[in-house]
Parts: sequence; C-alpha cells; structure tokens
Amino acid sequence: MVKAVLLLNDHLNRNYGALKGADPKTHQILFIESQRMLTTRSWHIQRLFFLMSARDHFLQELRDEGFTVTFMQSANTDAGIEEFRKTHPGIEIEVAEPSSHQQYEQLDKLGVTLIPNDFFLTSRPLFAQWANSQKNLVMENFYRAQRLRLNILMEGSDPVGGKWNYDADNRLPPPKGAHTWPDYLEHPRDEIDAAVLADIKKRKIPVFGDDPDTTWGTTRAAALAQMHHFFDTAFAEFGAYEDAMVAETWAVNHSLLSPYLNIGLLHAQEVIDAAMVRFKKGGIPLASAEGFIRQIIGWREYINGLYWHFGDLYRNENALQATRPLLPLFTDSSKTQMNCVSTQVGDIEARAWVHHIPRLMVLSNLALITGTSPQEFLDWMRRAFIDSADWVMVPNVIGMSLHADGGKLATKPYASGGSYISKMGSFCKGCKFDPKKRVGDDACPFTTLYWDFLDRNQVRFAKNHRMGQQLAGIKRLSDLPELRERAREVLELLSHGEL
Repeated sequence: MVKAVLLLNDHLNRNYGALKGADPKTHQILFIESQRMLTTRSWHIQRLFFLMSARDHFLQELRDEGFTVTFMQSANTDAGIEEFRKTHPGIEIEVAEPSSHQQYEQLDKLGVTLIPNDFFLTSRPLFAQWANSQKNLVMENFYRAQRLRLNILMEGSDPVGGKWNYDADNRLPPPKGAHTWPDYLEHPRDEIDAAVLADIKKRKIPVFGDDPDTTWGTTRAAALAQMHHFFDTAFAEFGAYEDAMVAETWAVNHSLLSPYLNIGLLHAQEVIDAAMVRFKKGGIPLASAEGFIRQIIGWREYINGLYWHFGDLYRNENALQATRPLLPLFTDSSKTQMNCVSTQVGDIEARAWVHHIPRLMVLSNLALITGTSPQEFLDWMRRAFIDSADWVMVPNVIGMSLHADGGKLATKPYASGGSYISKMGSFCKGCKFDPKKRVGDDACPFTTLYWDFLDRNQVRFAKNHRMGQQLAGIKRLSDLPELRERAREVLELLSHGEL
C-alpha cells in the first residue's frame, strides 16, 4: 500500500526527514495549509511569502519527480488529516518530527508515524544526553564537544591553530574611513513567486511590512547560490565584523543563510562542508572560519537542543516580572527618534531581517531594560523575522535576550547602555541623543534605562557574581534621584511612541 508523507513547511529537503527514503512508486505527498496559522495573527508579508513560495516551488519539484501531491487548504492540520483519511482510508501517514512542541503534540495525538528529525547535526536524544551530564548548560562546552564529535577544525584532539575560540580576533567595531562591503545577491522572481504574492493579496491575509523585493530566494537553487555568494564575497571578513552595526550596509558580512537552513532548503552539514572546502582553499582567516562554524554547529544546535530540553512551559517564564505592553516603536519605525532603533525596525519593515547584534543589543536590550513582557516580545519576533521559528525564538527571547528564565540559559542579563551601541554601531552620529549622558532631555534612553534597570533589580541580581561590578556602579551615581525621574519620563514617552 502506498504511504503518505505529510510535508511540513520547514522540512523542504528531499534528502532528509520523511522524504529521505520516499519514492513516487511507494509514497505520495500531503501538504496541509492551515487557515488558523494564516489568519489568527498578522505576519510580516515577506515571512509569509517566503514560506508559501518556497513550499510551492518544492511541491512542484516533487510533482516533476513523479510524486502525487495532495495540497489541501483546511481550517487546521487536524481537519486536513481527517479529510485526507476519509478519501484515503487505512493509509499510513509519515512525517518527520515537527520542530515545535505544539505541532509535535498535535501530530502525535493524530496517530501519524513520526520519523526522527535529522534536520540538525545533533539529535534530540544526543543533546539530552549531553545536557544531563552537565552541571551548567554552557554553550562553549557544548561547542567544544561538537568540534570533537564532528571532527571539524580539529587536529586529533586539539583545535586547529591551538585555540577553540577566536573572539579576541573577531567582533571588531565598524572600520574607520572608507570600507568596501560585500555586494548583495539578488534573487529574480518567477511565475510561482508572482502567483503566491497575488494570492496573499487576493485572500487579504493579515500582513504587515514592505512587499517582497529580490532579497530572499524561494528555491533550493537560490539557497545554494546565496551560500556560494557568501563564501566567495563575505566569508573572509565575517569574523572581524560579525558584531558590527553599519549604516552603509544592512547585511555587513553575514551569510543570510538562516532562512534557508530553517526551512530545510539547506542542511547544516552541507553548509559546514562548503565552508571547510572554501577555508582549505586559502585566503580565509582561521578566526573567520571558526566564528562562522561556531554559529552553525555551536549556537544553532545549542538553541534547538535547549528548546526541547527546557520543554514547552519555558515560553511562559517571566523571572523579572516584566509586564509592559509591546512598545509602539517595535511595529512602527517612525515612533522613535532613536536612530539605532528606528534604523533597525525600518530594516525589519523592509526585509524582515537584521543580524544577531541588532536583535540582541538594540531591540531585545530595549525590551529588557524597559520591562517589556517577554511573551509579547516573543510573539512579535515570531511574526516579524523571515528566519523565525518556535525553536529559534523561544530560547533566544526567553533566555538569552530578556533573562526571563532567571539565568537558565545566560548567567547574566544582556543589558547595556548606549556605550556599546556607540562602539559597535555607526548610528549615534547625528542622533539627537548622547550615549554618554544618563539624565537630561538629550540623554540616550539606553543609557538612562540601563542604570534604571540595574536600580530596579538590585535585589534580584545581588547574588549573581557576574553582576557585582555593574551593581557597584549604582552606588557611585551622584544623580540617582534625577536618573529615576528621567527614567519614568522616558518609559512614559516610549509607551506612547513619542521619544
């Protein structure tokens, strides 16, 4: 009897998941478009377009290979499977383990056959084995174990070059003076792309943001082109400027591969293999190669592993009791005069993406020090970014960014005043706010709110040995009463989109 492969939108790869052993003679394809997913929240149009067009391109490739493809638009996944089973009685439905807790539980209850998820280099049981052997879940320890296990950038049991981590050579501020940044790769649109965009408009699906341009491809061929473009044009200086925020380039030297990795058009193994081939050809500093590879085999795998290790209730944590509603500036770049924030939100409006430092040290930092609800911020991040996924955003927001888990992931909150943004970015020049000032009308809101955040949470952080220096700084402030008053003004203005 022919089996059915239930294809999920982030499993678009012929060589992994339930499609790995599928054959048109023995398998057919089922894809269910859930109207509940499309209509119960507003998505960035480029996020939605990317998912839908990549899906349609991939389904057409499967048809061309000879597969029978059933595409259903149903109220939800449950209804779609029930309807499919009525017309295909007794058929076995196979699916690779979903990438979210909710979908996993949903499909498990529906009695489909779950195949182990191999879209990552580290299986869920393998990560659990590592996590259960650790006193503290330190990413650097996981990363070193990954290097050894996968034999990447290793000379026997020693790291190539004698060091595991080249952060000291990487993460430079933007260069002074003229600098040539890598060109962007454009991805021309085809008939499927046009049909998907027209369909979104016709159905009046709730969306926000600018319409798609040529920034993001929607096929495996486009994903491969983006990968090779990165290795040819940006890999060499990736490490040096991976943390830099530059007004002249929204991409800096970043690969822009995360959207393709996160829906399956690329697999981590082929990206690492290509990176090693390029590194061995020469001309790529070890620091850049190590820094990029760490993002793939270290951070990405670590975040996915923690998502499953912590469980579904982790998303509800709020250790700092932050309850402020989402600030207007996150959804409208015109609602703030802070140059760094308006630029980053504007970039999100334009293409549903900014790199990891604006996410962490501008957007998330602001949410943290303003006491924004972690759950509201998480919901916005899920809807706004082209590379978002539940497994990506939950640990990054709840743990890494907003310290809502009380330190399970990061041992201290990633809070910063304007000085870090001034050092690593080029947005303070020409901004009406001064990052060196904490009080006064022209004081940088980041600087004001950073000290106010520490002041508000002194008792909570008193026993955190990594916060001692910061908390000691509060005692040296001669203008603490004025700072508290200015912080109240700033919070009020930000809540109304007026600062």
